[in-house]
Amino acid sequence: MSHQTGIHATPDLREFLVKARRGAVRVVKVVIRSEQLVLGAYREVSQSWDQDYDAYVLPMLDGLEPCYILYRLDSQNQLGYEWLFISWSPDQSPVRLKMVYAATRATLKKEFGGSHLKDELFGTIQEDVCFQGYLRHLSSSSTPAPLTTAEQQLHQIKITEDERRLIATVSGQGKTEISVESKNPTLQGLAFPLQEEAKHALQQLKHKRIDYIQLRLDTERETIELVHTSPTETKELPSRIPTDAPRYHFFLYKHAHQGQALEAVVFIYSMPGYSCSIKERMLYSSCKNRLLDEVERDYHIEIAKKMEIDSGECLTEDFLYEEVYPKQHALKQAFTKPKGPTGKRGNKRLIRGAGENGDES
Repeated sequence: MSHQTGIHATPDLREFLVKARRGAVRVVKVVIRSEQLVLGAYREVSQSWDQDYDAYVLPMLDGLEPCYILYRLDSQNQLGYEWLFISWSPDQSPVRLKMVYAATRATLKKEFGGSHLKDELFGTIQEDVCFQGYLRHLSSSSTPAPLTTAEQQLHQIKITEDERRLIATVSGQGKTEISVESKNPTLQGLAFPLQEEAKHALQQLKHKRIDYIQLRLDTERETIELVHTSPTETKELPSRIPTDAPRYHFFLYKHAHQGQALEAVVFIYSMPGYSCSIKERMLYSSCKNRLLDEVERDYHIEIAKKMEIDSGECLTEDFLYEEVYPKQHALKQAFTKPKGPTGKRGNKRLIRGAGENGDES
């Protein structure tokens, strides 16, 4: 529904949200005016997030009009401060207005950047969104939740792999190695959506404005997040591979081949052995193919080589070159069956029996 309203943030609001994400702003109120998302009010940081909460949030709530509240927490992730997204929709507001705000909520989250949002809160009365209301929300969120679609599929994968291991043991095949490449014939691959920062990075890579992208799965939100796009040369590539977490990498490999300076995009899926959880291994393995399909289809990025590694130590210049230009191709050419002689060949020789040329027997 977020695309049905056609409502988007004004340039001024976009600029302010960029400023707010830097950390000086504690709370931002966003409202819809003239079919545009505009800045309603804001307050800067004064005390800790819990001390500022009620004093800042509650005065911004109108009993007759919905709004969105972006509240800056004090915790941080790799992109900066984490934020709480509050959707305020009072019971007394007109139904049509509530519907417009509900349909535009995803648009604002996209404009702000979903990877900056740690949590979401919805309320129709102040008790829902006050500080104690948020604590109640956190408490209820800590109880076991129903399995998501992805978790259900992972559960099915685990059951399938357990069945394979049992069958292999019973049939006398001994141990069965269950690797990140194990396939479940009923699983077509998970499709976690790319967040906006990741999409932008892929566009930059397509136009060769950057040479490296590292992506991670947010298993809680079930999205693909951008980690960083630090400029990277081949000799620096091994140091980009984490030793304690799986990652997806896109690398613009610059090299020389047959006297020509060339560039080729290489995809690397790094999984540091079994130090990662079963859930992580299965999720990364299941999301990989769908991600590559999207990158090649929607971003028109030709991937010269796709590889899987458990450590960055192997990513040398020679290794990458041999992966992009495998030696077996050269061997096949060297042992190609030679062609026969060209041009018209002589007449066939006829072997005649004795006496056929008039010779005496």
